[in-house]
Amino acid sequence: GPEYTLLYAQVARLMRPDHVDAILLTAELFENLEQYNEAIVVLKDVPADHPAYHAAELGRADALRSSDREDAAIEVLEQLTRSHGDLATVQSALGDALRQQDRFAEAVQAYDRAIAITEESGNKSWFLLYARAISQERQGNWELAEADFRAALEINPGQPQVLNYLGYSLVE
Repeated sequence: GPEYTLLYAQVARLMRPDHVDAILLTAELFENLEQYNEAIVVLKDVPADHPAYHAAELGRADALRSSDREDAAIEVLEQLTRSHGDLATVQSALGDALRQQDRFAEAVQAYDRAIAITEESGNKSWFLLYARAISQERQGNWELAEADFRAALEINPGQPQVLNYLGYSLVE
């Protein structure tokens, strides 16, 4: 069970405190056991100069949100945008956290940055457009929302979430 795996992960951390994979595994196991505060503490052990730092901070923000500390999660994500703002996943995670807090204007800005990053790399993400469209719709910016919903459908035609949200919005 996860408790035994957690025990071995903790032993690995004791033997090699700098072993980032053991840190990440331990935090994941704590989260699976809904021990979010322990996961948050463990994830702080990932050094800021390690390539997995952004993944650890995203995990820490998730654990903070799971423990009903949304403002702290947003603070972690905002700090992460200062050090890893060139990653679309970081900007998207911030947008998602802000949208869940009904901070739609700020969420749109984060999604704008994430979309710009993905487009610069030659990719397009239907989900980023969809999430930004929801934030636009919630602010009453229907024209912008509809444009994003339709752009998302161009990337992923027939996507049921987009079709559902667009369809119900058009009916209303």
